Order: sequence, then C-alpha cells, then structure tokens
Amino acid sequence: MIDLQEASIFKAISEEIRLRIMVLLTEGELCVCDLMQVLNLPQSSVSRHMAKLRSSQLVIDRRDGKWVHYRIHNDINERIPMLTDTLDQFRDRLPYQKDRENLALHLQTKNCE
Repeated sequence: MIDLQEASIFKAISEEIRLRIMVLLTEGELCVCDLMQVLNLPQSSVSRHMAKLRSSQLVIDRRDGKWVHYRIHNDINERIPMLTDTLDQFRDRLPYQKDRENLALHLQTKNCE
C-alpha cells in the first residue's frame, strides 16, 4: 500500500512540466535559469513547480547569489527505488530527449543573468 508521502510524490510528478524537470535533473544539479531556458518558461512558473517538488521531498536546493540550484534528493533511491528507474525510462522519449539536447546546448553557452 502506498503511504501519503509516496502518494504526494507521484502526484507531484504527474504534472508534465514537473516530470520534465525531474528527467532534466537526472543530468545533475541545475539552476532555475537553466530550467527556464530549456523549458521556455518564466522564472515564476519554474519556481512554482520547484516548490511543489521540494515540498514532496523530491529535490533539494541551495542558493548561490540570486539563483537557486536544485538536484534530486540524495535519498530518493532509498525511499522510492522505482522512481529512478522510471525517470531513466523517460530520458530517451520525446519531449524529454529534446529537453536533454536543449540542456546540453544551453550549458555550452550558459549565460544566466
């Protein structure tokens, strides 16, 4: 039986943008500006989605100047082992593959201000 925390996690990633963000975070730590650029979303939208992922304990954050950087929570594999496998299965599907390609291009010429 799924407990309330697990239900909250699956609810959080059931939204397409948040699932796309989680797949992007499998590449490593990203700042809000990276996610804004790749997903073509305003800062307020990215921050709202990140707040939901953070409250579900899927991601952790750190502040660096005016930017917040996010990564997948360290103990996610212990808490929900199937989540990492699920995210890996999405990596090579559209639009997730295209997001990863756009991220790679963005990181080559990164210019967040």
